[in-house]
Amino acid sequence: MKLLTRYLGREIYASIALVFAALIMLFALLDLINELSSMGRGDYRLGYVLLFVVLTIPGHIYELFPVAVLIGTIFAMVQMAANSELTVYRSSGVSLRQMIAALLKIGLPLVVLCFLFGEVIAPPSERMAQELRLKAQNAKVSVKEFRSGVWAKDEHSFINVKSVLPDTSLLDVSIYEFDERYHLRSITSAERASYLEDTRWQLEGVRETRFDNRSASVDNRPVAEWHSTLNPDILSVLLVVPEQMSAWNLYQYTGHLRENHQKTVRYEIAMWNKLVYPFAVLVMMLLALPFSAYQRREGGISGKIFMGIVLGLSFHFVGRLFANVGALNEWSPVLSATAMSWMFLALALGMLWRTERR
Repeated sequence: MKLLTRYLGREIYASIALVFAALIMLFALLDLINELSSMGRGDYRLGYVLLFVVLTIPGHIYELFPVAVLIGTIFAMVQMAANSELTVYRSSGVSLRQMIAALLKIGLPLVVLCFLFGEVIAPPSERMAQELRLKAQNAKVSVKEFRSGVWAKDEHSFINVKSVLPDTSLLDVSIYEFDERYHLRSITSAERASYLEDTRWQLEGVRETRFDNRSASVDNRPVAEWHSTLNPDILSVLLVVPEQMSAWNLYQYTGHLRENHQKTVRYEIAMWNKLVYPFAVLVMMLLALPFSAYQRREGGISGKIFMGIVLGLSFHFVGRLFANVGALNEWSPVLSATAMSWMFLALALGMLWRTERR
């Protein structure tokens, strides 16, 4: 059985690597074509465009992991079935349960690799790509949720930020401070805010207006210190969409939103998806196993691989659609993040049961 597992692993890993190479080249080409329209803005030349495309590759690898595993495993299994190798294994006494166990052992390193790409490699790479493009284009990150900028709540203060630079420095900051009864106590405006450490920010070009019972006073200062629980990690969500953040950063930001009584559904769905997504690799390997029942009248190798491509792309795109619909309708984050995995697991088990009965 160990010999079978090693041989299966070698064939499956080689096929998955081949599929990854094809998919990554396709997506990199699409990214390159898309970025060529922005080339020439500021210092954004061809070298920066190519570097940007390279930095986005880890994100594509993470997103395409289950798809590549499904297609690659189907290709390897169908090839072995066409050469009667699987028939020899089954006739020599290898049961379906042993085949499933072998595939799960082969899939565990892929689960770990997928998790590493999603948590360690892809998020900083994506952030570097966005910062590179913004710096090369001499641009600022303009928040588009509202015309007035982004709004954040921090205890008894409401903060409005017009723009965020790639280093998460803030431009045109307005801080509205209220008392416990939500009576306005002060309005602080600053041209720029830079993060220092330990929840401390340095404000530059400060104008503070304080309101007493019957009067108001204005104080202009070149520099002032501001204490806030907002930090660059939280503000980095303005540079990277939630689906491309790490689960830890999503957990921190979700906690911040929850403390300030704001909606957290989208970020919770993204967080649960980050935790569950790597295990979809195992589901895809189980789904590939029924395709090893090779019969030419059912379409042969090309037909089965085409079906695998359709299933893989359906998992990728329908899963995204389901998550977006769940965020809009405020469904359970766990359900929205895991629904496609459960559906494909049920499909895999149903196909295995049908194959064994035949």
